[in-house]
Amino acid sequence: MTLATVLAFAAMAALLIMSPGPNGVLIAKTVPTSGRAAGFATIAGFVAAFFVHGTFAIFGLSVLLLQSAQLFTAVKLIGAAYLVWIGLKALREAWRGAPAKLAQVAPARRRRTLAKAFGEGFLTNALNPKVAMFYVAAFPQFAPPDVVSPLSAYLLVVVHACLNVTWFGPIVLLFDRLSAAARAGSVQRAVKAVTGLVFVGFGLKLATWRP
Repeated sequence: MTLATVLAFAAMAALLIMSPGPNGVLIAKTVPTSGRAAGFATIAGFVAAFFVHGTFAIFGLSVLLLQSAQLFTAVKLIGAAYLVWIGLKALREAWRGAPAKLAQVAPARRRRTLAKAFGEGFLTNALNPKVAMFYVAAFPQFAPPDVVSPLSAYLLVVVHACLNVTWFGPIVLLFDRLSAAARAGSVQRAVKAVTGLVFVGFGLKLATWRP
C-alpha cells in the first residue's frame, strides 16, 4: 500500500468525520453533563465500531468476492448509488445553507457512566448506515481484498480512528469554544460542498471498479 493511497483515504475519512452527523450530536449531549471522561469514552466507542466495520470489510468482502461475482457486483452498485446519494444530499444542503444541527442539541438530562458513554458511542457508529456503507463501498477501493493484505488494510482503519480522535478530542476538551466554530454556517457549507463532490466522485468510481 502506497503513501498516496493512505493519504487519499485519510482525506475522504476526514470529510466523513467533519461532516455534521450523530457523532457530533452525541458528544454535544454528553460532555456538558457527564464531563470530559465520558466524552473520551464516547470517542472510544466510535473507534471500536470502526474496527467492527473494518473487520467485516476486510474479511467479509473477501469471501463475497470469491463466492459470488454477481452478488459482489450487486453490493458494489448499491454502495456506489449510496455514495452518490450522500454526495448529492451534501451538495444540496451546502447550496441551501441548511442550519447547524448542533445549535439545536440540548445536553443530556442524566449523567452518563463511562460504560454507558462507550456503549452509546459504539452503537451510534455500529448501527450508522453512513459508516457501514463507507466501509462497504469506499474502503475496498483503497484496500482491494484481492490485492492488499489484511494487516495493511487494518492500517486504514487505524488512520480513520486516529483522525476521529484528532477531530473530536479537542471538541471534548474545549467544547464551548470549538463547537461554536464547528457549527458556524459558512464552515458547515464548505465542508458539505467538498464532501458532496468527493462522495459523488468516489461513487462513480466505485460503479466502474473491477477487482
